[in-house]
Amino acid sequence: MVDRISETDLILNKDGSVYHLNLLPKHISDTIIAVGDPNRVYAVSQYFDKIEFEMNKREFITHVGKYKNKRITVISTGIGTDNVEIFFNELDALVNVDLKTRTPKVKKKKLNVIRIGTSGAIQEDIPLGSHLITDFAVGFDNLMNFYNLDLSEFELSAAEDIMNKLELNFKPYVVEGSKALKEKLGTDMLIGNTVTCPGFYAPQGRKIRLPLQFPKLFGNINYYHKGDFWLTNFEMETSAYYAFARMLGHETISINAIIVNRIKNKFSKDPTKVVDALIRKVLDRI
Repeated sequence: MVDRISETDLILNKDGSVYHLNLLPKHISDTIIAVGDPNRVYAVSQYFDKIEFEMNKREFITHVGKYKNKRITVISTGIGTDNVEIFFNELDALVNVDLKTRTPKVKKKKLNVIRIGTSGAIQEDIPLGSHLITDFAVGFDNLMNFYNLDLSEFELSAAEDIMNKLELNFKPYVVEGSKALKEKLGTDMLIGNTVTCPGFYAPQGRKIRLPLQFPKLFGNINYYHKGDFWLTNFEMETSAYYAFARMLGHETISINAIIVNRIKNKFSKDPTKVVDALIRKVLDRI
């Protein structure tokens, strides 16, 4: 007998929608575009042939529509892996849990989740305005300490190596994204390995008034490599996307608009244009 999920483990609103996303199963397409910035939902859906549904709830804004006759759901998550945890758990519940009986479905559905985000390069040869697809994500957050994430031998050894060479007092986690989506969407994009940070300032080596716990972090990341495995860019969500996709049985890939090069200390003069070009590229390829 399948255990019933409690009302406090899976909270539903009065209309039967999931608590934070405020969505029903009918709002979830097979293809999900996920963005951090709520305003970027509109930047994506402006290209839809039509929008059939909109929902605004906190930082979670959703538009459902069609692009060239393909149904797509675009959802914003806000900043950080903690928000991605909410997003992915509720998204999966919408397709793989019977919300009326509160029991997991026998036949599980696999979603394609594509993150479109902005990122900063940490290698000199990655140009501003480029589009980078993430092969492996390196999580500096502690979220996976609360889950049982199965990692490959390479992922485990890479995490140990990164901890030692970057002189960290915590062990990061390394997790690979979807090979199928990388092959489908990554043509002519740079391929990199993305560091997911639990903050924008000190975790990314930025100092304003507060001293840094790891003052050599940025330089160490720049020079780090394990064979031909290099770290290429910073952002704040990808590791959680890859981890939850693996644990829940979905396909996900993170695609980054490079708007900063930290080595050259250069910021894009028109980041909106860089992101817009990436949105149009992704829409055409899915």
